Amino acid sequence: MRPIYLIASFLLILQIARPVEAAPVNVVTTTEDLAAIAKEVGGERVEVESLAKGVQDPHFIEAKPSFMLKLARADLFVQVGLELEQAWVGPLLLGARNGKIRSGAPGFVDASRGITALEVPTEPIDRSAGDVHLQGNPHIWLDPMNGKQIARNIAEGLKRVDPKGAAEYDRNLAGFSTRIDAALSRWQEKMKPFEGAKVITYHNSWPYFLKRFGLVAAGYIEPKPGIPSSTSHMRELIALIPREQVKGILMEPYFSDQAPKFLAEKTGAKVVPLPPSVSASAGVNDYFELFDHLTNRLAEALR
Repeated sequence: MRPIYLIASFLLILQIARPVEAAPVNVVTTTEDLAAIAKEVGGERVEVESLAKGVQDPHFIEAKPSFMLKLARADLFVQVGLELEQAWVGPLLLGARNGKIRSGAPGFVDASRGITALEVPTEPIDRSAGDVHLQGNPHIWLDPMNGKQIARNIAEGLKRVDPKGAAEYDRNLAGFSTRIDAALSRWQEKMKPFEGAKVITYHNSWPYFLKRFGLVAAGYIEPKPGIPSSTSHMRELIALIPREQVKGILMEPYFSDQAPKFLAEKTGAKVVPLPPSVSASAGVNDYFELFDHLTNRLAEALR
């Protein structure tokens, strides 16, 4: 029996001597795109959840009580910013009562920090202008170079709440940035034959993507952001499409395809369903797959 006691004692000593593994940093993001980037930067030191799903319009998310519970447990909160989530994030943060992640706290990250916003209004606006964001267009993640800055912002936040992981976060950030640079060359090469091509988009979701890849928005199905199209506006688009040689009508998965299909039938332009976010389409499971899908789909549609 003695050897058994010795073995048991030895195992007990090992258990006592073994260092206690730190709990992962609990990261909650507003969107799947931010979650995908946070996973790249955080690696094995983080657990990441997104409040919105990729197939949802991030402007309008139902503020569920379960979201407050997630935020109450969060060590780090990441929002896109530029007023994208203003309709729903504020009440959730207030209800979560988690001082660690309130605006200005170490665990709060605004992903738009350091990014030059497009379409910042230069004149006073009111509600008649539609859903215009005073700080600029918030769809910043749709430029891979902005993705690098988003990753830097997340890395800084992670280092604030988990300084012991700083070296790992820096390594992961450097690796992510290197991979973006390599992938961007591939994506730009794929889109190069279509530089200057004109498209119509449903909502004004794509200015960062279009600018990066040399495409032009000739018009929008929404006459103003968030305003449904009218009969007169549709007539204008029917005339515009052949005049401007528009080949594609881009639409997000959370909008009705009725207007895009009507325009396609009248003009011969192609309806091009595009996921603006990670997980919004089959096979789009991370940030790199998002741009693989977008560039592949557009190159096919614009030929």
